[in-house]
Amino acid sequence: MSEDEKNPARAIIADYAQEHFRYFRTVDGTVYAQRNGHPVARPIRSQGTTGSHRQELMVGLFRDGLGVFNGTALKEALDLIEALALTEDVQPVHIRVAPGFDGATWLDLGRDDGRSVRIHPTGWDIRIPDPREVCWRRTQLTGELPLPVQKTDGKGIDRLMRLCNFSDARAESLALAWLVGCLGPDVPVPAPFLTGPQGAGKSTAGKMLVRIIEGMSGDLRRAPKDEENLITAVAAGWVTGLDNLSHLGPDLSDLMCCIVTGAENIKRALFTDGDVVRSRYRRPMLLTGIDVGVIRPDLAERLLPLRLERPRVRRTEAELWREFAEALPVILGSVLDLAVEVRAARADIPTDLRMADFAHLCAQLDTARNFGALDAYRASLDDLNDDVIEGDLLAQTVLKHVAGTEPGIEVRMTSAEWLHALTQLYTGEDFRPLPKGWPTTGKVLSDRLKRLQPVLAARGVLVDWGRKNSARYIEMTRPKPPADEQQQAF
Repeated sequence: MSEDEKNPARAIIADYAQEHFRYFRTVDGTVYAQRNGHPVARPIRSQGTTGSHRQELMVGLFRDGLGVFNGTALKEALDLIEALALTEDVQPVHIRVAPGFDGATWLDLGRDDGRSVRIHPTGWDIRIPDPREVCWRRTQLTGELPLPVQKTDGKGIDRLMRLCNFSDARAESLALAWLVGCLGPDVPVPAPFLTGPQGAGKSTAGKMLVRIIEGMSGDLRRAPKDEENLITAVAAGWVTGLDNLSHLGPDLSDLMCCIVTGAENIKRALFTDGDVVRSRYRRPMLLTGIDVGVIRPDLAERLLPLRLERPRVRRTEAELWREFAEALPVILGSVLDLAVEVRAARADIPTDLRMADFAHLCAQLDTARNFGALDAYRASLDDLNDDVIEGDLLAQTVLKHVAGTEPGIEVRMTSAEWLHALTQLYTGEDFRPLPKGWPTTGKVLSDRLKRLQPVLAARGVLVDWGRKNSARYIEMTRPKPPADEQQQAF
């Protein structure tokens, strides 16, 4: 009996696979295969067009002279390997950015040879990561980045700002802070919202910012029609850019909040009755548009408005993108240099801002380069609060009501009494009609005020809820100004 007859095909495949690949599982139970010495991992059940483990296993068996095997043998071997891998240690996989050992982080350059950038407070370099430190997962959205240039002396930042049409230094500093934040796997960053007049180059600037992280194949896309498609797109890449937004409905606004700060989605696995698929996501986002109408307060705290202006001299698309492609290695190198300086800088953590991690990053950036990023971030949030108030008639009416009260006096009423008082104030003596969306019950008013609470607090109106003698009430207060401000007033 020949040796081949003694060893069935599935045993030959399984032995070869375990010799040339490392198999492990993620926390959700998905089994991945990683070629020995290479950082890219592929799910063994993947049939994707980016190269599945089944395909690389077939090619390896053929090139090493072991023959061509039928689908049944491959399936039986992979079933056995998957079962064995479920007993192995758990290791996460990452797209584009990953945490490493000793406080380092990694940036996947998307190259076939696996070379990546290791970023550390002491510097950055290009190397192939240890497979047990970093496992990269790649999709069709994982573009290739050029090898960054070291020791650029900030030349890349200057070239980037010449290519973009930011209106002032404030927008430039916030754009740089966002790019540095995108290189951190654990820091949620607000979504830049590129605004400006028609012809200001919002889409072009947005593509450039995305391509610094995602490579020249990175692009902006239209907002998907439903939540599932947007989550699928977000999970397949690192930076998600949405172009030419004209309206942010409540569902899309809430979903963007979840994407920026992190959430989880669960759906039923295909062809099963009881199994589920878990999708955890927290990704940097970028938006462009002239105007999106009314912005909800919770999303406003997660946005980073960057205003652009129309260029005085127009250039062709081919000329512009040729210059950007040539400058990208230097631009990426300068951003990496800046990231190293920021991580080595020490700064106090601002405790009064919702996105405290990003505010801390801005403070570190100011320590490293004195760009004024933290003041710019505070000013941008103040502008967004104005936008929220300008688009919300209820907020305007509350501010008008409280402006007529004495500072430091607590006004307590039930939600129904507040609704009556605010409605009378809005309609006035001419009894003008109530706008669409005006609260119709005390409960609706209370819910709206809870959403507006941070915005109103930023304008000096404190809203609180309490209970007295089994009756619930809403309290509004305009705090007294500090003593030094009172003295200055006289």
